[in-house]
Amino acid sequence: MRRLDLLLALGVGLAIWQALVWITGAPHYILPSPWRVAQAAWSSREIIAENAWVTALEVALGLVLGTVLGLVTAVQLMMSKTAERVMLPILVFTQAVPVFALAPILTLWFGYGIASKIVMAILIIYFPVTAAVFDGLRATPAGVVDLGRVMGAGKWRELWVLRLPHALPSMGTGLRLAAVYAPIGAVIGEWVGASKGLGYLMLLANGRAKIDLMFAALITLAVLTVLLHWAVGIFARRLEAFARGG
Repeated sequence: MRRLDLLLALGVGLAIWQALVWITGAPHYILPSPWRVAQAAWSSREIIAENAWVTALEVALGLVLGTVLGLVTAVQLMMSKTAERVMLPILVFTQAVPVFALAPILTLWFGYGIASKIVMAILIIYFPVTAAVFDGLRATPAGVVDLGRVMGAGKWRELWVLRLPHALPSMGTGLRLAAVYAPIGAVIGEWVGASKGLGYLMLLANGRAKIDLMFAALITLAVLTVLLHWAVGIFARRLEAFARGG
């Protein structure tokens, strides 16, 4: 059923797109038709695949590293009241600075390679993952915590045996958000400065008035994001099943 729904949504989207082309009469260098974009994607499939691989690598590494860093930070906040009092306000304050505004600085510091894009992806998912896991750790039922303490569980045993399993659904929510945000961070970094990647390819195609190729790169990015969200969703559901004892 889900595959049928996906195909139906894809068909409706393409129909609306083609209808807009017909109704507006926009020239192909403003709004190319789905067929022109498909032709551009096929004729440029090698360059699209090459740049898609770079973006996928940036996103994957940023997602893994950002998730690990967020998980470690959430555990530290949970285990230390001092860390919570000091670090939590700092984390909240950092959200007042648009992450996108840091892209030029990160490019200056880490160069035009994939490092600056990975750091950008890490920064954009770090707070959502940290906040989701920390909220999940704090949401452990008080009765469960009290029972563990009566049975002699120390702070670390309480964390691993009681709190962390209850935080797994929240962690899954954070991962789903991260799967959507990570590609945004990587592409923003590519727009600021890169020599490879789908963001770079979109800028290159736009500069050369190859709007059909730009749309093809954009759709490829959307497909990568959907696949990533789907894969992370499977992992998150397994975490939630494990938390339920399934």
